[in-house]
Amino acid sequence: MVYLYKELQPKDSFDILLPSSLSSHDRQLLTLFYQPLTGPEPISLYLTLWAEGEDPQRGLLNHYYLMNVLNMPIMKVFQARISLEAIGLLKTYRKDEGENRTFIYELARPLDAELFFQDPLLSMFLFSRIGEQAYRKLRKRFIKRIDKDAFKEVSRTFTDVFKPIDTNVPQEFIEPELKSNQMNYPFYYERFDFDLLQAGLSEQLIPSRVFTPEVKEWIAKLAFLYQLSPLDMQKIVILAIDDEMNISLERLKKAAADYYKLTISKEVPKFEKNFESKPQEEPNQSLTKEQELIHYLETTPPIQVLRDINNGKEPLPSSVELAEDLIMKHGMPIGVVNVLLEYVMLTLDMKLPRKYVERIADHWMRKNVRTAKEAMELARTERDQYMQWKLESEAKKSASSNYKKQPYKNIREEKIPEWFYKRNEPKKEEKKASNINFEEERRKILQKLGVVDG
Repeated sequence: MVYLYKELQPKDSFDILLPSSLSSHDRQLLTLFYQPLTGPEPISLYLTLWAEGEDPQRGLLNHYYLMNVLNMPIMKVFQARISLEAIGLLKTYRKDEGENRTFIYELARPLDAELFFQDPLLSMFLFSRIGEQAYRKLRKRFIKRIDKDAFKEVSRTFTDVFKPIDTNVPQEFIEPELKSNQMNYPFYYERFDFDLLQAGLSEQLIPSRVFTPEVKEWIAKLAFLYQLSPLDMQKIVILAIDDEMNISLERLKKAAADYYKLTISKEVPKFEKNFESKPQEEPNQSLTKEQELIHYLETTPPIQVLRDINNGKEPLPSSVELAEDLIMKHGMPIGVVNVLLEYVMLTLDMKLPRKYVERIADHWMRKNVRTAKEAMELARTERDQYMQWKLESEAKKSASSNYKKQPYKNIREEKIPEWFYKRNEPKKEEKKASNINFEEERRKILQKLGVVDG
């Protein structure tokens, strides 16, 4: 899953669909219930889509806009999106038109607190993230219990109050029946082997009627949560059935937790995102400096690359606009744009002339350069040609002077630029501050004031 972010490019556009009337209560649920599960970045994406979706004048947006608003590279935006999809807060639809892709992001309302705590996966996931004390505090805050045992329900039913007049309603006006067991997040319980589960349970011991769709969903979720086999779940089902040959969801949940503690571990099961796990690599395999540079150029927004090349200083708006035009108007991949910006700045003494950049960009697009590695190789093989273009451009500017073209020599030969090594080093001001002997300076000041130390 490490490379799935390539499903998404900054130039891809999207529209937003919102559920009706998201409220401040929903925002509390997002912050306190879902943020511990996904981390802050997916929730930031959800809130950004929520805010943009409420703008009635909006048109199609692109993902480069999200990268700037969230201050994330495209890979992080993609990972935040699929985290929201997995937890049931977002549905994504895609339409391909040649090289252009358009998405629809449909936000879903977060589960209310009671449904959230009833769900075996979400509740245990939250428990493992925040711990028992914080978990109990949330339950106390959001679940209000009123004892109804001493009361008798006297509510009227629909048929007690209303009487139908004409039942000849055209069929096309009748809505299809809603599923009573609608999934709140994508979890496919059919992947669990229910045939094997029921094969070891006799009809007399566990009647098949107890395996309702809701019970089967919980069995599959508990098996996934505790990593239990169908044979393990047979024992749990036997423990969960009551004297009236029924299975309640609470009994099933408790039986699974007890079985896990007795046979596997007393520690709460934990969850890990697939894309956060380390990719499988051959033993002792490590990235070279050039591979590290390529990965950096492929995954970093151009504005950050411009900062790093310029020792952390903010780039001029014209430079940022040039990078955005290459990505948005001309559809160049981020990695290729970053290589182009770096190449031009390092060969032209940190200058970034638009016409020269666009001329090389046009050449790379006609060559169908799609990756940072391809761009770096082409820049090395064609540098004499590019320097000839530079000299021609300078000759036009100074046509009145006696400018003599010289063959370009002393090309910078190092593959990894010096700025890449220094991008995380402290600036000169920080180094200077760190070398100050504060005790010596204090003693000098006291001496000038005629004060004796101590």
